[in-house]
Amino acid sequence: RAGAAFRYLLVQKTGALKNVGLIQLNRPQALNALCEGLMAELGRALEAMESDPNVGAIILTGSQKAFAGRTMASAHPKECYRGGFLAGWDKVAMVRKPIIAAVNGYALGGGCELAMMCDIIYAGEKAQFGQPEILLGTIPGAGGTQRLTRAVGKSLAMEMVLTGDQISA
Repeated sequence: RAGAAFRYLLVQKTGALKNVGLIQLNRPQALNALCEGLMAELGRALEAMESDPNVGAIILTGSQKAFAGRTMASAHPKECYRGGFLAGWDKVAMVRKPIIAAVNGYALGGGCELAMMCDIIYAGEKAQFGQPEILLGTIPGAGGTQRLTRAVGKSLAMEMVLTGDQISA
């Protein structure tokens, strides 16, 4: 149900006919950093919107300051792999209804990957996209390298992934 209680999301149906699902990431103290709890809730919200015959499209957004970032796991990489750390994070890409990412502010790491999983990205004037994982000694892990290459081309994707540089809207 769209009205179910969520800890990390604000979920509602909007529009004149209440046929647009609006999902807002709501973890302001962490600049909407993605975590397992938020992603599990997002999966539930998307399933509810997808199964609702009155919802024709879904908007996924964050705040003015940050669309979303990614919390790095404190566990050892082996534990992350064995535990399925990224399992289910691509739910956005699997939804059949159109999903629009409304991005204003930072969309970094997993947040950039989350936006790229959407069908359309509307970027506000303050939007900043980046894959800064290289600055932490790792690379994007949720399909970011493939999606980024398709979105911006090989050269810019390589530059962003290998330098950690950000691009604006």
